[in-house]
Amino acid sequence: MEWIGLPLSFGLALLIVPAGVRGLAEAGLVRGNYRGSRLAFPLGAILATAALVALAPLAFLNDRADLDLLDPGLRHWITYVLGIAFLGFLDDSLGQGMQAGAPRGWRGHARALREGRLSTGAIKAIGALALAAYVVSGRGLESFEYLADVALLILATNLFNLIDLRPGRAEKALVLLGLGLCIGAWTAEPVDLLGIFVGPVLVGAWFTLRERAILGDTGSNLVGAIGGVWLLTTLDETGRLIALAIVAGLTVYGELRSISKAVETLPPLRSLDSLGRVND
Repeated sequence: MEWIGLPLSFGLALLIVPAGVRGLAEAGLVRGNYRGSRLAFPLGAILATAALVALAPLAFLNDRADLDLLDPGLRHWITYVLGIAFLGFLDDSLGQGMQAGAPRGWRGHARALREGRLSTGAIKAIGALALAAYVVSGRGLESFEYLADVALLILATNLFNLIDLRPGRAEKALVLLGLGLCIGAWTAEPVDLLGIFVGPVLVGAWFTLRERAILGDTGSNLVGAIGGVWLLTTLDETGRLIALAIVAGLTVYGELRSISKAVETLPPLRSLDSLGRVND
């Protein structure tokens, strides 16, 4: 019954997320999107909260009633998902990433470090590396496999941050990844493992697609962490190496070129990207 985390978290998110979006807006926690509209921000903090609310009854029943409601691996991977979301929230809260002249991308943050400046993006990168190194350890991997899995987890997480430049894009990418992994490996393990986070992300997509809220780094980090953990826990060694090569290639492209322009150039991607948006 581990799959129950998804419908339960989805149902609770239907109650929590709308109230959270209103609360952010009423508190003046807003930020301009790519159109210049001022939207509730960061939605990712509300999504993480909704997941934790769903976790409470599941954890209690799993322990007290001896029910099989939570995947045993969740206890391990939740450290990474919530830790990465917190690092994104730190970046959102300090707001340095939105200031004029602030370093952007890995090259910008590396340059800032060489100049003796520690940007919030650099703090996020260092924290992500530490979290990934921690959660990947203890799995009995050889040195090369260990380093490759750490790199895959970090780069996959960052990739979702790179593509989150239009409403709903990161959430759609996560759904496609989840479907591909479940069908390709013929398993429900991704849903079983992190279903409590997927439910709120699906509900949150309604608000981002309708331009009522912005995920922020908190949300894109949360979505990226889910995707990274899915790749790491579903694929075998060969599959993970192939995924690492693909993710690394897309990351380099995203750092050097515009992913949004690439999406707009290809009609199938453009149609999928605009699907569900009220202003497209």
